[in-house]
Amino acid sequence: MQQQDFAGHKTVWKICRYANDEAFKRGEPYDISEFEGNLLLNEGITALQNLLIGAADASFGNANTYIGVGDSSATTAASQTGLQAVTNKAYEAMEATYPQISSQTTTWRAIFESADANYAWREFTIVNASTDAGDNLNRKVSAQGTKASGQTWTVDVSLTWS
Repeated sequence: MQQQDFAGHKTVWKICRYANDEAFKRGEPYDISEFEGNLLLNEGITALQNLLIGAADASFGNANTYIGVGDSSATTAASQTGLQAVTNKAYEAMEATYPQISSQTTTWRAIFESADANYAWREFTIVNASTDAGDNLNRKVSAQGTKASGQTWTVDVSLTWS
């Protein structure tokens, strides 16, 4: 029997929804959802390969990585270069201590404050720039409700590598 090599990943997205800034400060979400899966995008895979061999590319570290959310429900394809929404899309920088690594899991976190991304959340990405002009690591389509003005939502993305 021939042995085959396999590398994989599992992605878990977590959104914590807070009614207002005070609830966020107290750490009291009114709702939490978790959902799995994503598609690594070709440009994100290329960026990872460049980083592995020391070629020039921006990392997915704290200084330049953002989580993006948009309202497009277009089917995900590996050739996409980011969020598919035309106008309703926003990018938030990493929380101060993120990304974090624990064993084989990398976790990114961004906070979307009361005035940010107030529309239906249907698509998600991790990008190494403040727009889709960077390399988008992945894209996930999942209807997660509509964020209203005054609410604060956080997004955690955990990739477990195997």
